[in-house]
Amino acid sequence: FSGVLSADVLRALLELQERLAAVTAWAPAAGREVTLRDVCYAPLNAQDPELGDCCVNSVTQYFQNNGTRLAMTATQTDGEETGTVDWRDHLIYCV
Repeated sequence: FSGVLSADVLRALLELQERLAAVTAWAPAAGREVTLRDVCYAPLNAQDPELGDCCVNSVTQYFQNNGTRLAMTATQTDGEETGTVDWRDHLIYCV
């Protein structure tokens, strides 16, 4: 993997997504502040979406937009060979 796709970059993307998800803006026509929840695409809960219902198209979605899952490792045995798998292996498996 190159520097563009590294654990540090994925953590930074996740942090940016979290900050963007927390942004609010005043909507004069509505007379209130609006959030991502008010404008997001939430096909599984379109009537009353929560932030977690919003469809997010990002490489971090392979880790459920969760830093803990991104940091996970596991021991895997393949035949006679045992090794540690991490976010790279998970991403390759998913893609």
